[in-house]
Formats: sequence, C-alpha cells, structure tokens
Amino acid sequence: MLKDIKNKVVVITGGASGIGYEIADRFLEKGACKIILVDINEKLGSDAIKTFNSKYGNDKVYFFNSDVRSAKTLWKTITDTFKDVDVLVNNAGIVHEKDVKRSIDVNVTALIELSFMFWEHNRKDKSGKGGTIINLASIYGIRSYPISPVYQASKFAVMGFTKSLGHQYNFKRSGVRVVAICPGFTETNLLKNYSLWDDTLSDYVTEFVKVQLWQKVDSVGRAAVEIFETAESGTAWLIEGGEPIKEV
Repeated sequence: MLKDIKNKVVVITGGASGIGYEIADRFLEKGACKIILVDINEKLGSDAIKTFNSKYGNDKVYFFNSDVRSAKTLWKTITDTFKDVDVLVNNAGIVHEKDVKRSIDVNVTALIELSFMFWEHNRKDKSGKGGTIINLASIYGIRSYPISPVYQASKFAVMGFTKSLGHQYNFKRSGVRVVAICPGFTETNLLKNYSLWDDTLSDYVTEFVKVQLWQKVDSVGRAAVEIFETAESGTAWLIEGGEPIKEV
C-alpha cells in the first residue's frame, strides 16, 4: 500500500539547496502540509522561502538557521514550534577529508542524534503516532573508492545505523520507519570546497569523475518520493545516473 506524503509535516536538514531543496519541492508537489528547512546558509534559506511561497502559497515552508551539530537545541526548537513532525529527512552533509571530526560530527553524529530524538518523540509504544526517517547515505556507502576514506566511512556508518534502527523488530514496536537513499554522483555544490586526504590524488580524481554516471538533483528528488511511498523500514535504495531506483 502506497504511503501518502499529503498533509505531512517534514523536517529536511541541509534543505536550502541541492538535494534537500529538491526533496522539499517534490514533497510540496505531493501535498506536504509543512516543510521545515534547516540549514546554516541564511541567504539560501531566505531565498528558498520566497521561491516556495511564490510557488505553493504562504505558511507551508519554514526556515531554521541552525547547524545540525546543535541537534538537541534544534530538535527542541522544532518540537516547541510544531507539536507533530511526521517525517525527518537527514540530508545535511559535508565532504571535508582533512577535517575528520567535523565530517563525522555532521555526517554521522548529528544524523544519529536527530534520528533518536525523532524516534523517541514518535514511537507508538510510548503514545507517539509513528513516522518516517529518510537518511541520505550515498553510493559511497555501498561501494569502495580510494579518494574519500573519511566521507566513505561516514556513509557506511549511515547505512549501518539505518539498517539497525530501521530493523523490522524496531519498526513493529515503534511504528517509525527508517530508510536510506544512496545517490550516485549528483550535480550539487557539495564538492565545491572539496579537500583531498592525499593531494597526490588530484590527477586521479580529475579522470575518475569524468567516467562516473552523473545525474541532476531532480532524479534524487523523484527517488525520495518513490522511496517514501513504497520502501519498507530498514531498506536502502540506489539512485544512479537518473535510472530507476534499486534496493541495495
């Protein structure tokens, strides 16, 4: 049975641009009631609000200028403002091979902390109403590449966390579904400030990226809708080269 995004309240971290923005757009098209964008870029957040207000009407999209590493404060602010949150999309992420702590804090720790708080808030065995967590993993969470060991480690962690928290045992008692999207190489700003862990890899990387199956962000946005509507808890889905999604 298809699950319906209509009338749902959705939190999207890293939602002011790129994949997060595209997921917001697609969910609004499908009738989401409210979208809460969380991002550290205030200008992009403000621009997103104006664009979405123009497209879908006022009072559907909200912006919180926050770093996901302040997860507890962020979650309290969200739940104080909106009593019910139906969907959490953990999209915020960075690629910074030379800042290991920040990479793990943003890509893994914040994602885990927000997921646990959402899970506790929504679990049916403690009077919640269930919900869905969508974690943005990556093709780097299912294949091995030599160029980004820190980012790769963070995305393998996201995959492990998703499959464990989303295990059917946890889903049956909580009613909280946990799934992952694994986008392939996607045209976003994520790589603008990319730093290699080993500078001698630069020529290899230049050639490596030329032969990958690239896709636009709208492919990931459409995939997110399909995954929300159909995926079982604990599953992960690849979207690569704009092709149909595949379970991994």
